[in-house]
Amino acid sequence: MFKSIRESLTRTRQAVFGQIVNVLGMGEITEETWEDLEALLVQADVGVPTTMALVDTLRERVEREGLFRAEQLLAALKEELRAILNSDAPFELEGKRLLTVVMVVGVNGSGKTTSIGKLAYHYKQKGRKVMLVAGDTFRAAAIDQLKIWGQRADVPVIASQPGADPAAITYDGIRAARARGYDLLFIDTAGRLHTKYNLMKELEKVYGVCRKSVHNAPHEVLLVLDAPTGQNALVQAAKFKESVHATGVVLTKLDSTAKGGMVFAIYRELGLPVRFIGTGEGIQDLAPFDPDQFVEGLFERN
Repeated sequence: MFKSIRESLTRTRQAVFGQIVNVLGMGEITEETWEDLEALLVQADVGVPTTMALVDTLRERVEREGLFRAEQLLAALKEELRAILNSDAPFELEGKRLLTVVMVVGVNGSGKTTSIGKLAYHYKQKGRKVMLVAGDTFRAAAIDQLKIWGQRADVPVIASQPGADPAAITYDGIRAARARGYDLLFIDTAGRLHTKYNLMKELEKVYGVCRKSVHNAPHEVLLVLDAPTGQNALVQAAKFKESVHATGVVLTKLDSTAKGGMVFAIYRELGLPVRFIGTGEGIQDLAPFDPDQFVEGLFERN
């Protein structure tokens, strides 16, 4: 069985959020309580801007509602964190159309190709006709890796030779999906560094081919972020949102050494919803993001 979000957050709870539970577990709210809470939220990778906004909101609530117990503050904190994880953006991947095109982007090592394999498996199990495009032509290993994941998920992979034009293979993939009657196309892209201007321009070309080939495509641009990178993930997300209009996030390796708090910063500062969480290494270990499960999982007592 696949891991649940709650299980994948075990180390995150132990690393930081469990300390918040301890600080807010008993006694009255003091100035020291606020200082400890602020320091722990920053340590949890929530980020300074989001932490300061949270603490300000909580101070106002404490004053307005007459809260004085630390456990009351903990309950209020969970409510405010949950409120951050709201998004009214429709998830276009779930939409009904002849062909849904999804670009998957992210830096090398983020778990991008692995996530595509898991997504392919997830949607094939839901009855979708899934095809993959090996658009990361800069690394021969990336093409081979995607083919392996395609075999595991039992879905076809459209690929070319290493060094081929990513935009051209994307165009070929779209044509193949249409000709063969597939309704969901995931496009792998090069795991280029988001700081490399020319390489980001290559990504924009792939985006343009999708735009010209299929109405309103790409319907989603999913950004795969490596959870243990913390606030660096926020910088990456901002760049990918600017260049290729990233619409959502797949968060990987949350079950490793991640602190988890950057999820709140991604929502609040960038307006990007998290769509899936990688909960392990198996092909089934991908869970649709559930905000309630996520917040409860962070604070559940071990």
